[in-house]
Amino acid sequence: MKRVTMGHGAGGELMQELIAKHIAPHLPKFKTDVPLDSFDDSAVVNGIVFTTDAHTVKPLFFPGGDIGALSVCGTINDISVMGGEPLALSSALVLEEGLELEVLEKVMASMGRYSEMAGVPIVTGDTKVMEAGAIDKMVITTAAIGRRSPYMDHNLEVASRSRRVDSKWLTDDNLRDGDVVIASGNLGDHGIALLSFREGYGFESNIQSDVAPLNRFIASILQVGGVVCMKDPTRGGMANAINEWSSKSKVGIELEETAIPLSPAVRNASEMLGLDPLTIGNEGKVLVGVVPEMADFVLEAMQASPLGKDAAIIGKANKAIKHVIMRTEVGGKRILEPPVGDPVPRIC
Repeated sequence: MKRVTMGHGAGGELMQELIAKHIAPHLPKFKTDVPLDSFDDSAVVNGIVFTTDAHTVKPLFFPGGDIGALSVCGTINDISVMGGEPLALSSALVLEEGLELEVLEKVMASMGRYSEMAGVPIVTGDTKVMEAGAIDKMVITTAAIGRRSPYMDHNLEVASRSRRVDSKWLTDDNLRDGDVVIASGNLGDHGIALLSFREGYGFESNIQSDVAPLNRFIASILQVGGVVCMKDPTRGGMANAINEWSSKSKVGIELEETAIPLSPAVRNASEMLGLDPLTIGNEGKVLVGVVPEMADFVLEAMQASPLGKDAAIIGKANKAIKHVIMRTEVGGKRILEPPVGDPVPRIC
């Protein structure tokens, strides 16, 4: 009998297969603006943007963040990348018997701090306790609701000057031939920071998690206009996110390896550990697909924010190819495959 493995929760092809074959088929299908089977970052029902996330992080605290920060930021970001304005959060805590109350309060203080930072209140929740050994310290599930961003009409009106825009939301299937792909900053920071701290590799002094709420940053991008899709490259990293765009939009994507922003510390750590930093999760970065005429203006707006100071144009959609193709540093080309699973488990 086949069983669930750690790889099934890692954000790569195994997880997509688990959801598509063993979870989603058993759920009823309803007609909504953005339905479950689109597998986007959020659903949209009667104009309400809705998402939920479960967080099981090891360790609970790591350089630059903790499970509380992740639970708030990750859920807010999933609403925001759809072109939504997050309004409120819920939080469900499952605690292990014996967890120190000081640890719980530290996590809750972090959740409150990031909630206030984003301007998105936690308005309801639930708490359960399981016997010692049944779970690893704590699991936090957060959900959020939002509405369509007030800047989306302007954003899509600007995009439609260049080409037809088929959706009123920033879904994964909106990328078209010629659209430009921008990364908001250095990739791989979160996964490498957590892995290094967890395993004691010693890189954490130079690498901090990038965990951050992106709702206000994304609103500033939409005010410029021309954005057709967005995605936060969490589990499975940029490689998984960019392949989802390509697959759902049915268009190839050409990337320039030398243009992809990576810090020297992450690049060096990845080489030493034999990891591809493009498959490693991020918690404060966003990929943006934008019509070519607006790419430079969107890039300029991103770079004006501390959250986007290292933003860079990394490639473009190309209908003449069928895959995600990376033009390498030495001038060759290779296919950038989606990861089977995340090489760094339990990072979000």
